[in-house]
Amino acid sequence: MALHRDDRRALLDRKLTELLLYAKELCPDGRVEVSTIQYEDEDGHVAISPPPTLSDEDVDRVEMALASRAGEIFDTTGLFILCAVFN
Repeated sequence: MALHRDDRRALLDRKLTELLLYAKELCPDGRVEVSTIQYEDEDGHVAISPPPTLSDEDVDRVEMALASRAGEIFDTTGLFILCAVFN
């Protein structure tokens, strides 16, 4: 059963907020931005700019954890939220 447009937007907003909070938990000193701009099949975006002091290993850890959570969201809701860490 397809979600009504308003219901889907509310779900997207909730899931973007969930990812935003998770990103801040993973990288408290990073800058996190979310967007609902849609490109092709993407429903939204989360971008983290970590502090320059974060090691490459920690950047990878943050990126993998965020991608995993976004994958879980896709599996349960069908929302495709692209996540990236820019350092």
